[in-house]
Order: sequence, then structure tokens, then C-alpha cells
Amino acid sequence: MRGLSPTRRRELKARAHALDPVVLIGGAGLSPTVLAEIDRGLKSHELIKVRVPAGDRTKREEIFAEICSRTGAQPIQHIGKVLVLFRENPEPSSGSREESLNKKRRGR
Repeated sequence: MRGLSPTRRRELKARAHALDPVVLIGGAGLSPTVLAEIDRGLKSHELIKVRVPAGDRTKREEIFAEICSRTGAQPIQHIGKVLVLFRENPEPSSGSREESLNKKRRGR
């Protein structure tokens, strides 16, 4: 996966500022269920925040790296106990459900 330009990263940080965390990692840590929820959040929103439990910064950085490697997300920012992740959704394929809904709305 290619890296993000500094300009794009800055734009994403600005967008993420108003977001609330969509996933909270609990005492069980980074379980398959938590990873699946992160993946769903990235599919729906592209840019999400994840809150990690109290612990040292090194442990949070390890969790951040593992999430990114297992989900294909780009690390955007790590502030305290909050991680900001981005994964661009692929363009919808022709004939997709979204495209057909847009055509119906336009009366085609």
C-alpha cells in the first residue's frame, strides 16, 4: 500500500478532529471480533478513531501497527489513547447497487 502525502495526511487529521471513537478496545485486547469491527468501520467511514485501554505508549504503538498491518489501514495519528486510521474504499464497480440507486434517483 502506498503512503499518504503530507498534505493528504494533514487533511485527514483535520477531518478526524471532530470524530468520536467508533471502536473501544477492552481488556481482551485486539481480538478477532475487535478487528472485524475496525474493518467494518473502515469500510463504512474510511477514517475512524479507535480508543485503546490504558497502558504504556509502546504497547499502544504496537497495537496501532498490528491493526494497520491486519486491516490494510494507514496510520494517521496517535494521540494519547486514541488512534486514527484511514483506509480508502475502492471505487464502486460498474453495475453496483450504489450506482443503480443513484440512477433511480436521477430518473434514469
